[in-house]
Amino acid sequence: MKDVLRKRILVTGGAGFVGSHLCERLLENSCDVICVDNFFTGRKANIAHLMGSPYFEVMRHDVCFPLYVEVDEIYNLACPASPVHYQHDPVQTTKTSVHGAINMLGLAKRTGAKILQASTSEVYGDPSVHPQPESYWGNVNPIGPRSCYDEGKRCAETLFFDYSRQYGLPIKVVRIFNTYGPRMHPNDGRVVSNFIMQALAGEPITLYGDGSQTRSFCYVDDLVDGLMRMMASPDGFLGPVNLGNPAEFKISELAEMAIKATGSLSKLVNAELPQDDPKQRQPDISQAVEVLQWRPRISLEDGLVKTVDYFRALRG
Repeated sequence: MKDVLRKRILVTGGAGFVGSHLCERLLENSCDVICVDNFFTGRKANIAHLMGSPYFEVMRHDVCFPLYVEVDEIYNLACPASPVHYQHDPVQTTKTSVHGAINMLGLAKRTGAKILQASTSEVYGDPSVHPQPESYWGNVNPIGPRSCYDEGKRCAETLFFDYSRQYGLPIKVVRIFNTYGPRMHPNDGRVVSNFIMQALAGEPITLYGDGSQTRSFCYVDDLVDGLMRMMASPDGFLGPVNLGNPAEFKISELAEMAIKATGSLSKLVNAELPQDDPKQRQPDISQAVEVLQWRPRISLEDGLVKTVDYFRALRG
């Protein structure tokens, strides 16, 4: 009888960095989990340890095409999330965000499932407001090399709120700020993985620009806790809500911390700043604190140690 009561959860992008941690936590919470991934950036190694569970199912599927399953809740995480990957095939990136949202919203509408959209701090672009509250509409270049991701996610948010208004669909929208931790792709081009991999190899650490631009880094366990709290929040609270660590660091500070965490002798080198790269990024998480009773618990120093251990083991 206990199995009948298990909540059936669909996680798109479930073999990815964040998705695999979410699948793991949902299984620990006695859920029946369907992991959907086309394995463009997701990896089987991220979920191999979950395969033995009778309550975990993997489907190779591209969310750009309709999916027909019976579920109670949907976490829509499917989309390449690092510049290296989402700029590799920008048209497909936009399709994943837009067509993927339409298909998953259609599935939610048919099954009556509650659905959560994993949006991004990139919807704020290169912000002119600091820190960024959810009420800020952003400063986004609609035709630049990052636009496939930025505008794709903005359009997905539009679709979610239109489905809510037009069909009464129970939706949740979160805006994820820079997240890091074990199972990041070692070659995804994101700053944390870049710095750690360069430091472990004893290579020069590449600072784009002068390193004065800022980011706020949230450990993946904290983020997963926020996602699940948002899904469980009152029906009237749709979001969008920022999920991230408000502790702000210069990129140059992160580089020094990576060197210290790895015990590396790497030196810093400067390179040209990419187009449309945000100069500041820091979440205002007052909504998450008030409504979800959520705030990050793991410091960047502690999280980096765990992440370095993962990458060190990956290198053998």
